Amino acid sequence: MKQEKILIVGAGGQIGVELTLALRKVYGTDNVIATDIKEAHPLLKDSGPYAILNAMDAAATHALVKKEGITQIYLLAALLSATGEKNPHKAWEINMQSLISTLDLGVQEKLTKIYWPSSIAVFGPTTPTSNTPQQTVVEPRTVYGISKYAGELWCQYYNQRWGLDVRSLRYPGLISWKSEPGGGTTDYAVEIYHEALKHKKYTSFLSENTYLPMMYMDDAIRGTIELMEAPAEQMKTRMAYNLSAMSFSPKEIAAAIQKHIPDFTIDYAPDFRQAIADGWPKSIDDSAARADWGWKNEFDLDSMSADMLKHLKEKMLQTV
Repeated sequence: MKQEKILIVGAGGQIGVELTLALRKVYGTDNVIATDIKEAHPLLKDSGPYAILNAMDAAATHALVKKEGITQIYLLAALLSATGEKNPHKAWEINMQSLISTLDLGVQEKLTKIYWPSSIAVFGPTTPTSNTPQQTVVEPRTVYGISKYAGELWCQYYNQRWGLDVRSLRYPGLISWKSEPGGGTTDYAVEIYHEALKHKKYTSFLSENTYLPMMYMDDAIRGTIELMEAPAEQMKTRMAYNLSAMSFSPKEIAAAIQKHIPDFTIDYAPDFRQAIADGWPKSIDDSAARADWGWKNEFDLDSMSADMLKHLKEKMLQTV
């Protein structure tokens, strides 16, 4: 079997850092080239090959693919939901142009696989909000969601027209202790753990009963690799698979934290991100992913909270 050589574009983001480290364990350090537009994230420094690369520079990306003998690309570069609303034209340009260039490169260089993440942001206020199905009404109201849904259609098109093996997941909100949030509407669920340990209080930018689908990063990384390693014939959709683990509100995550930090308090000051969250599902039906390639989450709210607080506490002690 040919050795896979993987290029990760946007490795410095919330998903990219941990996915890079996980892929290096699977495929070998030298077989996973991490890139981003800026210097390497601290967790990636000295961990393996790294190059500065602008996802919008198609020629430079192509040159790197040729030079390194790349067989797979994980395109993670994007402007996320809250950040994208501040500059919608830039968000559309970055999110779409980088994808089209990568898909073209995949066809031209006959890459074995491409991974491109989608999001629950593809759904909108007309979508059924409870147990949102794999196939349903999709009318996103943010530029991030619009770009992700358009991207899903492009991925499907390239697969149907050129046989390109493109795979994708609709991530829910992702929670991690290793890397910082990247400007998303679900970021409160990361910030709250930091603030609980530092100040024992948190002001949520979402209202107390705003339910959103969430997932611990460990599950998301494992799910991504399992998707990419599954046989092609098991891929029943060439858009993006719904992926889910749990669903909770700011009030419920606060209660989970209070089991470990009893004097932690929370208050609420909803901002512009509340309107974004109100247009998203409260829970996701990921039965297609479970049936087609065996997806199964390992963490729930309580086990995630315990793990988050344990690791963040250790991390804070190391920086003192």
